[in-house]
Amino acid sequence: NSLDACDQNNAIINISMEKKNRKVIINLSDNGIGIPRKNWSDVFKPGFSSKERGWGLGLSLTRRIIEELHNGSIRVIKSRPGATLIRIILS
Repeated sequence: NSLDACDQNNAIINISMEKKNRKVIINLSDNGIGIPRKNWSDVFKPGFSSKERGWGLGLSLTRRIIEELHNGSIRVIKSRPGATLIRIILS
């Protein structure tokens, strides 16, 4: 999704991880077009897509795997054009 949201010639995608207490925190950031605030929770719902030809299943499946199989969470921390941060926390 980050690659799709970024200018293909200037895409910057960062992934960082840290262990805090008994949790693993994974931060994913990109310099893409951003996600409007009103859509922050919707991007994880099945069928939601901002792409013309998207099925809207990628992030919903990602959330399901993280929550149901790994007892974790995923959410948008911040997003505006040029700076989006998604955080995954695994217990």
